[in-house]
Amino acid sequence: MTAYTLLNTLYVTTGGAYLHLDNDTVRIEVERETRLRVPLHHLGAIVTFGDVLMSPALIGRCAENGIALTLLDRNGRFRARIEGPISGNVLLRKTQFEAAANPENALTLARHMVLGKLRNTRAVLQRGARESKTDDDRQALDAAVSKLDASLRAIGISTDADHLRGVEGEAARTYFSVFTRLIRPDQRDAFALDGRNRRPPRDPTNALLSFLYTLLTHDCRAAAETVGLDPQVGFLHVLRPGRPALALDLAEEFRSLLADRLALTLINRGQLRTSDFRRTEGGGVLLDGDARRTVAIAWQEKKQETIRHPALDADVPLGLLPQIQARLLARTLRGDVEAYLPFLGR
Repeated sequence: MTAYTLLNTLYVTTGGAYLHLDNDTVRIEVERETRLRVPLHHLGAIVTFGDVLMSPALIGRCAENGIALTLLDRNGRFRARIEGPISGNVLLRKTQFEAAANPENALTLARHMVLGKLRNTRAVLQRGARESKTDDDRQALDAAVSKLDASLRAIGISTDADHLRGVEGEAARTYFSVFTRLIRPDQRDAFALDGRNRRPPRDPTNALLSFLYTLLTHDCRAAAETVGLDPQVGFLHVLRPGRPALALDLAEEFRSLLADRLALTLINRGQLRTSDFRRTEGGGVLLDGDARRTVAIAWQEKKQETIRHPALDADVPLGLLPQIQARLLARTLRGDVEAYLPFLGR
């Protein structure tokens, strides 16, 4: 049975688990066997993944005590949130809107998010340089790391959002210019990446990255909705109708750490071949249905891996990182913590 209590939130990820009220305690049972008890007064929210059952008594008590219940499907996509008549979420969203409308506050939050993205991107390149088999690859990756170091310094002196986006964009171009060097030599001809392209992607690696980024954005959107934030209102990405700007903001920290590393694993281990992709009449490249299933399964398995979260000093599943960071962002907006700390992997 898998359940985690982090930041006063109970996460239940085991399908078939049954949560019910036992005096002032949440009791979690799997196949009628008690696996965990958590006092209600320790909780601010309960988040369930997949087919998790809850007793009416527990739902009622949570509503009375102001404990939000969030239901996600087994892939982490948002289903619903159950709350009592009094909720602080409207105040949280009001604070979010005010921060987004204040250029200085929005820039501060965006700067930390870009910092997290570049630090994690840099870690991927450093790891690739250590594991590279040729001097040419190692030197190219080391040179890209040096350029990212310059971008990291530029973040600290960014005076407005446009300049920050420019720094982020240049860093992304640097990263993707050497991405092919992270691919095994025997796979490079088939999966070479000549820069990032999309809408539609024009090569297999871009098609794979786009699919994984879509899965990641869904998870980040669910995380924002889980804590009561508006996924449409972000701080780094420009607001547009229908665009989940905040979900895209949150995803930036995890693109290289989760999506890119998984893409490289699938390519380098030969789990995907060029026959798994098809070219459209417009010149785009898409994953075939069976390959999408392979990638989706690998994505779910990836999210079960654990990693040490430095801010919490606890081991957590990779799949819960968007949830944790969304909750830390909410705490920052409320003023419970001084500054938003992005997640920095290794």
